[in-house]
Amino acid sequence: MKNGKIPNPNTIHLIDGYDKEIYIKPTIKNRNIIVGDFTYIADSEFESHVTHHYEFNNDKLIIGKFCQIASGVEFVMNGANHQMNAVTTFPFYTLEGWVQVPPASVNLPIKGDTIIGNDVWIGQNATIMPGVHIGDGAIIGANSVVAKDIPPYHIAVGNPCNVIKKRFDDELICIMEKLKWWDKSIEEINNLIPILTSSNLEKVKEELSKLI
Repeated sequence: MKNGKIPNPNTIHLIDGYDKEIYIKPTIKNRNIIVGDFTYIADSEFESHVTHHYEFNNDKLIIGKFCQIASGVEFVMNGANHQMNAVTTFPFYTLEGWVQVPPASVNLPIKGDTIIGNDVWIGQNATIMPGVHIGDGAIIGANSVVAKDIPPYHIAVGNPCNVIKKRFDDELICIMEKLKWWDKSIEEINNLIPILTSSNLEKVKEELSKLI
């Protein structure tokens, strides 16, 4: 408890008197956007960051808990894709006055749901392309364009976005994947904060290995 307050995932403004960062979950209206507790964005709203998200595609954006999303991040959904196995990519079927039967789904490059894990940090102005899966604990660099899956606890940057290194050694990554600290109670997480925020990774491994 800080300043007499308990963290509440159903509040919108995570800092009193500051409306440029919000917890996303309590603001969502689109049934095909699912966001976990305490995930926030550095903006006063979220859904405009999800583009080309048309109900007829029924694709979902799923984001885990405790993610940190910087300003300018865009999640491009499958509605941005055009038919590519014909001689034109022009989408006549979506526009007024043109006569075209909508292409069968097999003729559209639908990539499926976009899934972001837990405790993922997405840097400023990054673009997440349709159907990408980003694993727990990953870090995405600013201005990156993520068009392929990123493994848990890896750092990826660039356009196109590529993994540049693991955040930790395999032993600690395995511990973190088993621990799933984001699923614990607020009280348990508060007690874990000194370990979760320690830069002494050998001590972290020692302490967290006792909990799994």
